Amino acid sequence: MGNVEIKKVADKKALKTFVNFYYDLYRDCPFAVPFLYSDEMATLSPSQNPAYEHCEVQLFLAYKNNKVVGRVAAFINKKANERWNRKQVRFGWLDFVDDLEVSTALIKTVEEWGKARGMNEIAGPLGFTDMDREGMLIEGFDRLATMYINYNYPYYAEHINKIGGFVKDNDYIEFYIKIPETVPEKFAKLSKMIETRYNLRVRKFTRRELVKEGKGYEIFDILNQTYDGLYGFAKLDSKQIDKLVNEYIKIADLNLVVGVEDANINKLVGFGISFPSFSKALKKTHDGHLLPFGWWHLLKILKFHRTDTIDLLLIGVLEDYRSKGANALIFNELTQQANEYGFKWAEAMPQMETNKGVLSHWQYFETEQHRRHRCFCKQLS
Repeated sequence: MGNVEIKKVADKKALKTFVNFYYDLYRDCPFAVPFLYSDEMATLSPSQNPAYEHCEVQLFLAYKNNKVVGRVAAFINKKANERWNRKQVRFGWLDFVDDLEVSTALIKTVEEWGKARGMNEIAGPLGFTDMDREGMLIEGFDRLATMYINYNYPYYAEHINKIGGFVKDNDYIEFYIKIPETVPEKFAKLSKMIETRYNLRVRKFTRRELVKEGKGYEIFDILNQTYDGLYGFAKLDSKQIDKLVNEYIKIADLNLVVGVEDANINKLVGFGISFPSFSKALKKTHDGHLLPFGWWHLLKILKFHRTDTIDLLLIGVLEDYRSKGANALIFNELTQQANEYGFKWAEAMPQMETNKGVLSHWQYFETEQHRRHRCFCKQLS
């Protein structure tokens, strides 16, 4: 491939090089947020990520003049391919300098790797699961990113188009939301009516319930049911759920974790999970490392809410309860809690542009659609 040399990541030293390339490429970018180094290493390590049990994975590094100039992860998600009846190789963790020869070499490497394993299409950027970052940023380059989304330079999409053969497969859009000082009147009335008519109620949790008594598992079981028909989704298994509960639910501010119960049958039917925004705190770390002082910047956010923004991470409501307005109870509760903590803004994480049900909730708030991520797909000959 010309002057570009592609090497497989075959040991921990190379994996560190793979992870560190992102920090090197974006260290001086004011809008990119450094991901937690420990999280990146864990996600990309077979011994620490249960997704490897049903994914075939290979990481690649691109070199030019003996210097690292790009990276990409190639993987085949067997569960997703079975669910969607596809023979698809996915690419993710795609980063490269502004050199078409480099980006072409990386993509072609994934294509050939996939074809050698019987795949007939390539799609991405995608993750191992929907809990990973997905999509390539194509709008909103001048907005501060979050730790839950991909940030990339504008030239990435230009390269994908020049490589040829790729078409839009799915778009995610994101909203920046002004949190009202009081819950919108229509929203408050709707929530009260829902509680009365359908006997639904807001449910708060204890840490023990979520981590030790199975409520955390119930939340992700609802996620499996509600996300099952969404683009490229593969259900989380018990090991993946355990990992999410232990790594995220265990440290979450439980005032920002909201459940909805059907009081008639004492059953959890919906949930919403939010975190205070870590974006500005992560910018103060050294390449996503918690030491020496990165932990303090994150602790100030997690424990003392030293930010004006809340990230709305996940929401899921069982199908039979969506038409009953269970979502409204979640947003009503989160709005009240956001005001109590003094948050002024909310970041709605990526939502499919076709998901009209979720998108309709923003009509009650002052919002701006400020970012768009795209997944591309290409048929392999």
